[in-house]
Amino acid sequence: MRISRSTAGTAFVSGALILTLTALAYPSMLGVENAASGQDRIIANTQWGPLTEADRDFVVRVRAAGLWEYPLGQLIMERSSSKEMREVAEHLLVGHGRLDAGCRKVSTDLGITLPNEPSPQQQQFVATAEGSTGKEFESTAVTIMRVAHGGIFPTIAKIRATTRNSLVRELADTTNDTVLDHITVLEKTGLINQEQVSFQITAPPKLPQEQTTPPPPQQGAPVRVLPIPEDLKDLQTVAPNPSYGQPQPSPPAG
Repeated sequence: MRISRSTAGTAFVSGALILTLTALAYPSMLGVENAASGQDRIIANTQWGPLTEADRDFVVRVRAAGLWEYPLGQLIMERSSSKEMREVAEHLLVGHGRLDAGCRKVSTDLGITLPNEPSPQQQQFVATAEGSTGKEFESTAVTIMRVAHGGIFPTIAKIRATTRNSLVRELADTTNDTVLDHITVLEKTGLINQEQVSFQITAPPKLPQEQTTPPPPQQGAPVRVLPIPEDLKDLQTVAPNPSYGQPQPSPPAG
């Protein structure tokens, strides 16, 4: 049975939870190393094109998203039995598993350090959902993720439009497709209050930088992997499976 938009779960979301719903709202804060200068500063020249502060922060941001949404997908799989919620969980696990593989490949090629843990704010998202039960858990989890996915669209578009690095461009394409896929399955649950979500996306509270920045990994620690479950490897989503680029041709001489 679907929850009415006026239920206690929605009331809960509109209260305390709204204070935490700024998922991925401030991309410049999400680099493992915070940018000391403009986001368009070139930090490396690579065979795939120049890499800027904004490019690096975007890769870190996509990685950080998976580090909290993937565990939340696992939690939904454990707690929910409805067809719609299990579809959400499956798409989260598969989508972020594929994105994570892309992030790890891109980070190796471009020399980007990836976090192994989400930001304190993102950890709180999971804790907030985990602290609720039943239909309130489902409503809370869906709302948190719908706001998060809606909030990242402008950043994806900006990176896709401005990056000169072909690897980052392909990751942006994949991320856009994956986010749209996730929004679609989240909305199919019938638990989304669109007016509330729109308000939370357009008027997020500002949080201290230390809350929105994922911690750097411990020195020598292996890169954490978000595996796609074996029984879901054939799940069809709109996210493509790109090759993550060929070397970018050199500009003509003269």
